Amino acid sequence: MKQNYEIKTDRIHQAFFQYKKEHPEKLKQRLKFSWSNWGFGLEDFSLSCDRLKRAGISYIELHGNHYGPDLGYNTAEVLKIMNSYGIKAGGVCGMFSADNDLSSNRPVHRQAAIDYIKREAEFTEAVGGRYMLVCPAAVGRSKKYDDSELERSLDSLSRVADVFVEHKIRAAIEPIRSAETTLVHSIADAKNYIRLLAHPGVQHINGDVYHMLVEESHIGEALLDAGEQLTNLHMADSNRCALGYGFLDIDTIIMALYLLDYNNNENCFVTPEPLGPGGDPYPMQHSKTAPEILDKLVFDSVTYFRAREDAVLAMEE
Repeated sequence: MKQNYEIKTDRIHQAFFQYKKEHPEKLKQRLKFSWSNWGFGLEDFSLSCDRLKRAGISYIELHGNHYGPDLGYNTAEVLKIMNSYGIKAGGVCGMFSADNDLSSNRPVHRQAAIDYIKREAEFTEAVGGRYMLVCPAAVGRSKKYDDSELERSLDSLSRVADVFVEHKIRAAIEPIRSAETTLVHSIADAKNYIRLLAHPGVQHINGDVYHMLVEESHIGEALLDAGEQLTNLHMADSNRCALGYGFLDIDTIIMALYLLDYNNNENCFVTPEPLGPGGDPYPMQHSKTAPEILDKLVFDSVTYFRAREDAVLAMEE
């Protein structure tokens, strides 16, 4: 007798094999593999792009580091470096802490989040990104302020949501595990948040398999439930390390993405973000890591993912 998760996995596998049989042309285009670079910390941006180029990665999710009007990437410099390495921007990883919290009980912090989104949305369009990641509440804060966080978060984001339409980018709501934030922990939560906000500029989801391991009953099933709203998927193995280092069922995730026609959508990306185990990985964005460690993370992840993608596409029922 199979376990419940195995039954769900089998359903996805059977659906994939049927899809492969009926629509072989849909499987020709590979999934667009990107990389979230904020985990590279203070490393020179050209070194990061050189690493991705050597690993055969053509897309990058840029660190949303415009924390103030005088901080963050210079658009012209970033474009020059990316172009020199043949790298394109998939999107921008919005960073939301207690200092710029859409759900905060301190108006100054809500205003900081609104101003931050305006800066990052403009930057995202300027560098050719397709999406900007948005967290409804601060990441790294697991204790709620009060019972009005959701109301404040929706109100804050509604005041700035027009900028996503203005800059022709997707706002991607990211569910985060409850150990790291207080609002929106699952795909279902993200869909409900989007429904409550009811704004055309906020209609998409950024999944993250590490958080999904805790908050979803089955990752593949949750991805299918996200459907066309899914625009980016953060990847790390079960131990939040490089792909292939844990027990994550990557094959079923790949099958689910192909079932969504994810590989044929120019706005959809698979983006590793292996931050390592532990409760608070965020300080690394302001520190330095040895280049050889980052090299290994990137090369091992992309090699393993592409090998699994090859294996999945070669599988027969």
